[in-house]
Amino acid sequence: MAQKNKIFTHFDESGNAIMVDVSGKQDTERAAVAAGVVTMSSEAYSLVKSGSMKKGDVLGVARIAGIMAAKKVDSLIPLTHPLMITRTTVDFVLNDENCAIEIQATVGITGKTGVEMEALTAVSVAALTIYDMCKAIDKSMVIRDIKLLRKSGGKSGNYFRGK
Repeated sequence: MAQKNKIFTHFDESGNAIMVDVSGKQDTERAAVAAGVVTMSSEAYSLVKSGSMKKGDVLGVARIAGIMAAKKVDSLIPLTHPLMITRTTVDFVLNDENCAIEIQATVGITGKTGVEMEALTAVSVAALTIYDMCKAIDKSMVIRDIKLLRKSGGKSGNYFRGK
């Protein structure tokens, strides 16, 4: 739930968009974990699960795409800082009951700013890659529930979804 009277730091006194100045901040250990889901037809799901999709190893390619995306957030989202990420993982859980692929990305850094956007972008691009590689079989796939699960470090401290 959003806090009231929170100052938006990406605007100056005149309302102009700015990049936040983090030069005075100390480097600290920071991490973020995000998740999302891709649901699809049973046919597409079976092909992904068996590794038989015509375009190749869907989850392997999606993993690489997610990791690459986490490293490029400053090129995609205005006013974000270029970061020297120290670790990124993108993992998948196959949910047979719902023909769904659950995605989780973890990003870590020792730096002056958090990596929530990097984790969320990794999940988003991994999901889009799954869609791209499977769309010949199922154009009705749904990408949903992309969210921050937790973050640690920095001035605002720790965050855990649902707490």
